Amino acid sequence: MFDRPFRRALWRCAFAVVASQTVLQPAQAADEFAVTPAQMQSLGVQLQRLEPGGGTEGPTYPARVVLPPRQEQVVSAPLAGVIDQLLVAENDAVRAGQPLARLASPELGELQLKLMEAASQNRLAARTLQRERQLFAEGIIPQRRVQEAEAAAAQNQARQHQSEAALRLAGLDNATIRRVADGGTVDSVVILRARSSGMVSQLAVKPGQRVQPADALVRIADASRLWLDVQVPVTWQGGVASVKGLPMTVVGRESVAAGQSLGATVSDSQTITLRAEVTRGAQLLRPGEFVQVRLPMAASQGWSVPLASVVRQNDKAYVFVRTPKGFVAKPVTVLASAGQTVRVAGDLQAGQEIAATSVIALKSAWQGKGGSN
Repeated sequence: MFDRPFRRALWRCAFAVVASQTVLQPAQAADEFAVTPAQMQSLGVQLQRLEPGGGTEGPTYPARVVLPPRQEQVVSAPLAGVIDQLLVAENDAVRAGQPLARLASPELGELQLKLMEAASQNRLAARTLQRERQLFAEGIIPQRRVQEAEAAAAQNQARQHQSEAALRLAGLDNATIRRVADGGTVDSVVILRARSSGMVSQLAVKPGQRVQPADALVRIADASRLWLDVQVPVTWQGGVASVKGLPMTVVGRESVAAGQSLGATVSDSQTITLRAEVTRGAQLLRPGEFVQVRLPMAASQGWSVPLASVVRQNDKAYVFVRTPKGFVAKPVTVLASAGQTVRVAGDLQAGQEIAATSVIALKSAWQGKGGSN
């Protein structure tokens, strides 16, 4: 093994060999310079072939798991009253129609009483209309009496429908409403039920607590469908023409999402929100948690090359393409980067070979003694 001073001297000699056997000119974007296979071997230059293919893994960005509005229901108090009993606990799985809580309310009795009165008036108006039609058919009363009875019957029927709708909004089922309309017993407690299946995410009340109309009581979340709000830099492009359907993966989870839209406003941290819908593995995520999301770099634009193959010169990026004589420096535009891989666009073709290692030595030979750093 050689000691460190000897290896440094050998490296400088290699630079000198390459520079001495190359026609040295000031650095230009398309200059070709000679490098023999023996010089490549001494410098440790390795080549990589440009191959067309699918998109490569892109960078990762923070994201928040969001529950879509249509996937959450809030069960609120339909009337003023007292929570008599809670029938579920937080994190309980519930099904559609399952009882959640018992609400005792004096207003419920008043609404049932109004329905009883409206139903009684409706029945009386219906009998009156029937009698008036019979009398008119016998020629005893004028037609005006029949028309007045018809109007009164329609008004009383509308009042009954309104009372039934008020009780339905209060949480009573149709069977109970028909029983009350027929003169059945009056209830003072209404049972609140879940409108759809899901998981109880929050209980906002306790037994014995007084509530007012529209107070939130129970929140139920259906996490079978989730969104991801990905925070990407405002300059992010990713080499894609549209984010609609853009595939992405959650780092460390077997969850996959597809892009939906890109936000129109920029946050104070100079990021925009890329919204995606989770298409697989939603059960592995929880609403509100923060995750890392990996975005792809599209294959329709550019080439995937090693990070070490790209050099900088005067704020421009270059790769060294192998030619019969040696190499030629090709200017490229960096589209995106992820770890040790970057995606670049430029005057490149499939099948060409680029230098993947020891590009600093090639840059020195390209620039020559008159080149700048």
